[in-house]
Amino acid sequence: MVEPLKKAMSINKTLIHLLFILFIGLPLSAQTVSSRLVDAKTQKGIPYATVQYGEHQGVITNEEGRFSFVLDADTTLPDSVYVTSMGYEKKGYSLEQLHDSIILLNSKAIELSGVYVFDKELEVDDIIEKMKERIPQNVNKDPIKQRFFLRTSELANMQKVDFGFEKSSIKELNKELMDSIANSIPKNAHHYTESLGDLYKHHTKYKLDIFKAADLFDKRDVSSFEELAEHMEDIFKKNVKPGSYLKIKSGIFSEKIEVDSIIDTFDDERVEQMKKVKAQMQKDSISGLTDSQRGELREMLSQLYYKENTKLDLVEKTNRYEFKLVGYADINDAGVYVIDFEPKRSSADFRGRLYINIEDFAIMRLDFENTKRLRNFRLLGITYRENVYKGTMRFAKLPSGKYDLQFMDFAEGRYFAVDRPLKVVEKNKHVKGRRKQNELLLNIDFRMNMTNKWELVVFNQEEIAEGIFTNYKEDKTVRATYMPNYDPEFWKGYNIMEPNQAIRGFTVSEEEQ
Repeated sequence: MVEPLKKAMSINKTLIHLLFILFIGLPLSAQTVSSRLVDAKTQKGIPYATVQYGEHQGVITNEEGRFSFVLDADTTLPDSVYVTSMGYEKKGYSLEQLHDSIILLNSKAIELSGVYVFDKELEVDDIIEKMKERIPQNVNKDPIKQRFFLRTSELANMQKVDFGFEKSSIKELNKELMDSIANSIPKNAHHYTESLGDLYKHHTKYKLDIFKAADLFDKRDVSSFEELAEHMEDIFKKNVKPGSYLKIKSGIFSEKIEVDSIIDTFDDERVEQMKKVKAQMQKDSISGLTDSQRGELREMLSQLYYKENTKLDLVEKTNRYEFKLVGYADINDAGVYVIDFEPKRSSADFRGRLYINIEDFAIMRLDFENTKRLRNFRLLGITYRENVYKGTMRFAKLPSGKYDLQFMDFAEGRYFAVDRPLKVVEKNKHVKGRRKQNELLLNIDFRMNMTNKWELVVFNQEEIAEGIFTNYKEDKTVRATYMPNYDPEFWKGYNIMEPNQAIRGFTVSEEEQ
């Protein structure tokens, strides 16, 4: 039985080798086309333009105007590749032209009234009301399968970390230790995740089939944090007496904590915390990737303009906004009203531009940004601000006549700071005389900016039966590939949104890998 099996394996290897020799000289490899769109006047990259190279086939440029796409070996080469972007002339290029490093586009003014002929000219407020009325008919909530590429960027900038050491009666708990802890906190932390796959969506329910994913971040040495925790625990145990309790005071609030209970649970809590840190970092663990990407998509899609929980209150509170019809344009050969909106005085939070289909009043594109802080909390030395909320949403018409998301670029920015004293006093009720045993006094000054950014591209959309959605089972064994350095070959052969310069230049120093 073993001998025939070996023989069959040998025949298979020989056949594969023969096929390789026969086809090695034939032009069967895929062709990758890459270029960059640039404004002919300003010489700046044109972000989020559409590059269409076939019917229902295309990609979107990144924020720097860069793009690439793959033509498979069996794909009929297009006569022309068409480039479209709002405010620019639609233009066709040959594949040879797109191999140039830069493609220049000339800007085009938005066409003014008079280009389109209407039975009845509508006022801008009437257009907005019809848009709102038509949302149930225009927004797709039926099952759909979407081929997607999602890039999430988490950026943290530590502006200041100062524990403000003033006093400690514990010798080891000194200024040098506090400074070393502050210096161990990274000043800039970047984390990028990219995934390509199919999204099965039914209204607010999501299932994922991820083909491939990359995780770029600085894999901090968890063991150093464990050593720090062990060192702090050792200092704590050696310098406090049994039966002690801590009085922790910050501002006008104070809290009493029994030391014995802390010591009893110190080891278990530290181990549990280390497990959580490791779990957070090991994004490629089983089920972690699928669940985390589904969570990212759910968070992102919850901010669509028609969702209940979105902060963009444009539809819910139209009476707080001033709308102005500034002209007309074409999107995918459909005429659209171009409408700017801004707050009436200070009663609303956003400004931007709407592109509303002239025939069915569907929103085909929405650009928005906040005009003021969405939250501004400050109390007893603690500051929290939500200062950035901006993005672009584009929607494509399905064969059913309804619309679903085709592209979304969305960013949130927050600021957090603590500037207040912290006093920790150990007291012991079993010690005669002076009950105060040890004391630590700090003046904490901590400031950081955090930015989360999502970029989602839907390459094609397929309406599916509800049974297909219900019966689809996620494969949670798929894992992300960890990258300490950006690898330009990782996505070779796949259509994605090109990375920006920050991602292309991402690298972790050898001692941190």
